[in-house]
Amino acid sequence: MNETIYLAYILSFVLGSLLGLVLSYRKYKAPYAIGDLDALAVVLAVVGWTLALNSALITFIPYYITVTLGVFLLAMVLGMRPGYGRNETFIGIIIAGIIWIIRTVIL
Repeated sequence: MNETIYLAYILSFVLGSLLGLVLSYRKYKAPYAIGDLDALAVVLAVVGWTLALNSALITFIPYYITVTLGVFLLAMVLGMRPGYGRNETFIGIIIAGIIWIIRTVIL
């Protein structure tokens, strides 16, 4: 069973990376991002990192489904064309980390 779950994680990461690359090439014409944050990419990064790191918070859905969805969403942001998505990924990691710290340490 574990091999199947790992395969799902890998496939969702690869598909998310490819989809993120295709969408970013269609959306952005400039070769490099200069100081602009993409609102959709921020939302995808925050939701993806939160689902991947904090899958135990959602108890009514099995963990492997939430992690698979989270990996797909964060891979969409990580897979964007070079120079895009790095600030959004950083924001997503910080917010998911804060949620994890609040959930495990404080509560």
